[in-house]
Amino acid sequence: MFPPRFAPVLFGFILSGLMSLMVSGIATARATGIGADFIYLWLVGGWLPSFALSFPAVLLVGPVARRVVAALTRA
Repeated sequence: MFPPRFAPVLFGFILSGLMSLMVSGIATARATGIGADFIYLWLVGGWLPSFALSFPAVLLVGPVARRVVAALTRA
């Protein structure tokens, strides 16, 4: 288990992993169709590079998004 201080990073890791998995899967299916090599193309050609970019992006953009949401909502 991780200490609670790692919760924001762990949340970003899981969120970016799942979101990039879904989006890259849809994009790969649309671009190549679902054939014999779909899983390989999806995971290695689509998801892995997407995840490598989305995780740091979530860590950088997450705090900005939280401030925007806080400014748009009432306490």
